[in-house]
Amino acid sequence: MFRVEQVKSLNDLEMEVYQYVTKNYDKVKYMRIRELAQEAHVSTSTVLRFCKKMDCNGYAEFKVKLKQHFEKGKEISATDDVTEVIDFLKKTTSEEFEKKLDMLTEVIVRANRIIFVGSGMSGIVAKYGARYFSSMGKFCLYIDEPHYPTESRFFENALVIVFSVSGESNDTIGHVIRFKEQNCQIFSVTNTENCTVAKLSDYNIAYYVTYTRLKVYDITTQMPAISIIERLGKKLYRYTSEEMDHNSN
Repeated sequence: MFRVEQVKSLNDLEMEVYQYVTKNYDKVKYMRIRELAQEAHVSTSTVLRFCKKMDCNGYAEFKVKLKQHFEKGKEISATDDVTEVIDFLKKTTSEEFEKKLDMLTEVIVRANRIIFVGSGMSGIVAKYGARYFSSMGKFCLYIDEPHYPTESRFFENALVIVFSVSGESNDTIGHVIRFKEQNCQIFSVTNTENCTVAKLSDYNIAYYVTYTRLKVYDITTQMPAISIIERLGKKLYRYTSEEMDHNSN
């Protein structure tokens, strides 16, 4: 509810109101302005100035926004239904999906450099992907930090494998745009093919599962993305092993 620039604009007295509100959500949504002022040890005019800096016309609007934020932030039930994951895994056994993985494996084999990219939970998946592919004999790097410097000739013509559930993360989109400017190929793994990251990509695999959030945290399952990493990693290993056997003969 509170943006960084809003909080930075508060003076010392207004900060007292902010501190009290953040620690007493449940109480404040029922308080009158005089009660909040008394509890925060400030004047009602200070509370009103605070509300204005929170982009509210007055205390009444502030309480409405606070209540909406509080209701939105309530925990939802985190189910352990794996039906969608099972459905996705079944789809990966189809001949069409197998051919797509084979094609992507060839793209990976031809790449001189592979960079895995993601942020948040997808950043952890990117790190796992780089580690897994490296175990299969293809050295990779990963980037899970939004401000990681990528304006280097080292990244030119690399294959960038991007993980993003929503495909709309500004940090991830920024990385993709910068990599495209360096003539990199983009292969993305997203929850839908209709997102920005997928549309910017040369190759995409979408897995379509239900978005799940707990308060502000995205806890959408990453099992499809992990499955794709492991399927491609094993194909990569078999491909390179067969190539080495062929060359030795």
